[in-house]
Amino acid sequence: MKGPPRFIDLVQDRNAPPAAAPRDDPAPMEPVAAALARQHFAEFDLEFDAAERILFCRFAHRGGQCLTEELLREGQEMQRLVRGLLGDGREQEPPVCFLVLASRAPRVWNLGADLKLFAGLIRSRDRANLRRYAHSCCGFAFANATGLGFDLPVVSVALIQGDALGAGFELALSSNLIVAERSAKFGLPEILFNLFPGMGAVSFLSRRIPAGLAERLILSGEIYGAEQLHALGAVDVLAPDGQGVAALHEFIGRRGTRYPALRALYRARRLVNPVTLEELTRIADLWVEAAFKLDESDLRKMLHLDAAQARRRAGENHHFATIRSN
Repeated sequence: MKGPPRFIDLVQDRNAPPAAAPRDDPAPMEPVAAALARQHFAEFDLEFDAAERILFCRFAHRGGQCLTEELLREGQEMQRLVRGLLGDGREQEPPVCFLVLASRAPRVWNLGADLKLFAGLIRSRDRANLRRYAHSCCGFAFANATGLGFDLPVVSVALIQGDALGAGFELALSSNLIVAERSAKFGLPEILFNLFPGMGAVSFLSRRIPAGLAERLILSGEIYGAEQLHALGAVDVLAPDGQGVAALHEFIGRRGTRYPALRALYRARRLVNPVTLEELTRIADLWVEAAFKLDESDLRKMLHLDAAQARRRAGENHHFATIRSN
């Protein structure tokens, strides 16, 4: 018969390592993966590479291939999620080192602002909601540019494997690092209907290339190739078509070997030439005032561009459906 436990036995039991879990118990989920599993986004498909600590946030374009109000809302919600994962940012090895904006659609990254919404708000003289939309774009871009708005230790990346136009191009420019495949196209078409790009292009493009050259690009209304913008310095990494992800991995180094240097460099860049949310929103307010001076002819040009983008979206969706069915 076994006697009562001695005090020394209780101490030894308390200090002993816990017994191994039964083999059939599920392994605990990695914290970032667990957090992502609790979320549902309609406009983004999230994929986490735990080995490289890269969070890929791909536009799903379910509501359209532009910056819809729902996409902007979910984009800011996604940024809040990553802020929560990073905490106060003091960890030596943050759980997420790179936040990559990419696209699910072939040949399209993002075609820009919701032009049909713009025209409707301008015609109804709804200045408040047009301003709210513009400020929402600015908030998304500002957080993308500045360590999620709090100088947190995450490097933002735009992985451009299709066309980035208008406000879509402006959002890409807010990223710390731009990787573009050779066939990607970029453009700021706002001048074609007597506007200027008011959601970040003036601020971010003039921080990447000389201000005079940035103005020339803005006023041209032309489409530029990835190779052209790489030569100017507006694109950081030029990749062969289909090799954008591989080029990103090569640039940042496997297991994030270049992460500390890149993180420090982009922080230094912000110190030398900081961008503020106030700057972005004040420019957006100028854009709103300019928008309310457009005449009906300008609005028809805006809607003509929207219709052209809609036809393109229909073609891309058919192309995507064909790819998925094969």
